[in-house]
Amino acid sequence: MHSQKLTWPLVALALLFAAAGTLHFLKPETYLRIMPPALPAPRLLVALSGAAEVAGGLGLLWPATRQLARWGLLALLLAVFPANVYMLQLHEQLGIPLWALWARLPLQPLLMWWVWRAARPRGRRVASTQD
Repeated sequence: MHSQKLTWPLVALALLFAAAGTLHFLKPETYLRIMPPALPAPRLLVALSGAAEVAGGLGLLWPATRQLARWGLLALLLAVFPANVYMLQLHEQLGIPLWALWARLPLQPLLMWWVWRAARPRGRRVASTQD
């Protein structure tokens, strides 16, 4: 049996991803600036990644969609990592200190760990060996 309990880490992640995803629509230029030029249809990719963040964040809130949201957010975080690396190349144009961009890189795996851990299935029953 899996736990149906909604924990504070799940709520925090849901709010974080819903807010970040919403910003993709409110301030798309911010994300377009960090889109690697080799990727096609940057506006579409910004919109799709924003929609995926909102959907993933909300999906964490319901037990029926939690595992799909978990895997989707992990895939998304992995997919957008190249944009974080690309930001290092643009640090002067972006006006962001280089140290801050370097510090941001390990945050992506940390966020992935948080999603993995907070949304993992809980309460699995193990068969008893005692009769």
